[in-house]
Amino acid sequence: MATSGSVDFNLNMADITEEAFERCGLELRTGYDAATARRSLNLLFAEWANRGLNLWTIDEINQTVAQLSSTSSITTYPIGTITLSVASSTSFSVGETITGGTSAVTAEVITKPGSTSMTITVPSGTFTLSETITGSSSAATTTVSAVPDLTDVQATVDVLEVVVRRDNSDIGITRINRSDYLNTPNKTTQGRASQYYVDRLITPTITIWPTPENSTDQVIYYRVKRMQDADAGVNTADIPFRFLPCLTAGLAYYLSVKKAPDRIGILKNIYEEEFQRAASEDGERTALRLVPTYSSLSLS
Repeated sequence: MATSGSVDFNLNMADITEEAFERCGLELRTGYDAATARRSLNLLFAEWANRGLNLWTIDEINQTVAQLSSTSSITTYPIGTITLSVASSTSFSVGETITGGTSAVTAEVITKPGSTSMTITVPSGTFTLSETITGSSSAATTTVSAVPDLTDVQATVDVLEVVVRRDNSDIGITRINRSDYLNTPNKTTQGRASQYYVDRLITPTITIWPTPENSTDQVIYYRVKRMQDADAGVNTADIPFRFLPCLTAGLAYYLSVKKAPDRIGILKNIYEEEFQRAASEDGERTALRLVPTYSSLSLS
């Protein structure tokens, strides 16, 4: 007997929901049934983000840094948000001109006293931003957005390894925490970046230090992004096929809490087993070599 010859089996959101209802001993009948299942699916995706890394949610982002001094120009940033921080003991002014994209942003001048910052958000498309900073500040720090475009504006969960590329040579830089960055004496020091700080806001940002000494270095990093939401029933889930049993079992468990309390125990056990199998398979296959240090050896 001939085999099917196909390897494209998948389930859309409606199929997953029906399967989950059947595991609860129920049938999907009303629009509210579909709505409550969709809500549970999205909560389940959020729970997966808290359980650890999922390899398919990691992608690479490449951004060119910009040197900021008393007068500087920033061009062709990816669509997104740039934060300009100026360390100043007196007032300063920033004049910006933004062109490009589908929605023009008018030029304006902002004057504020003391140490402060300005955030510029561009609605769509690539753009050119020209900055002129005047005042007592001789330099400004650069905060690189961890979001590549506004369609992804809240898609970043965390940032992993970061390198700085110069002349086709990549050098890894070290992640520091909030306290270490806060206690950096001179945040306007310019040079090749050696450290970065991730501020895990709703929209995370990466601050690199020292402040870039040119406008040609590139910051390249891997980020953990959010899984896409469960919206229309015809959509498929933003997961590899090997996680379909886990997703279906998880939804069945979530629905049982609301609709089939007598099955909570068994459905939870099935879900945890399925997740453990899927998570243990979703790992990198690399060689591991352990070398003991001399201090760990004891002589008897």
